[in-house]
Amino acid sequence: MNRFVTLAASAALLAALASPALAELKPGAKAPDFTAPAFMAGQPFTFKLAEALKKGPVVVYFFPAAYTKGCQIETHLFSEATDQFKAEKATVIGITAGNTEKLAEFSKDTEYCAGKFPMAVDTGAVIAKEYDARLPVGNISSRTSYVIAKNGTVAHAYSAMDPNDHVSQTLAALKTLNGKK
Repeated sequence: MNRFVTLAASAALLAALASPALAELKPGAKAPDFTAPAFMAGQPFTFKLAEALKKGPVVVYFFPAAYTKGCQIETHLFSEATDQFKAEKATVIGITAGNTEKLAEFSKDTEYCAGKFPMAVDTGAVIAKEYDARLPVGNISSRTSYVIAKNGTVAHAYSAMDPNDHVSQTLAALKTLNGKK
């Protein structure tokens, strides 16, 4: 009986992880403001969305956990595109509720983030909940990316557990926001 319960619970978790995450904040919605502990190249600091928005748009991307395959791919892709985001005057921040004890190291790991943008800790997935960026099971961030316009409204939302299109989606949205498309 216990084996059956364990198998059923595992199957339910796998189904939740395999199903697409749906971004609930729609373009035009007010993005929830947040302040979070973060790391940049391993150094701790406090990230404040309101402060970042003073400089221009902000790409907020949620990911399930540091040092997991999809998250490593996504973070690496964002890292590789850092100059393109800077050209669009955008700040990028990755946020996770998973493996937060490893986030300082992950933020400076040359294979993934390489210290090119901040990574924020979302204990209990509180920020993810405000952004409707949680998986249906547990306090785990989904893979959801937002472009927040300088005025604090959602300009674009993209949810997909496949990590490969988040950079192209957010860059295209930034170009549109900046009148380049």
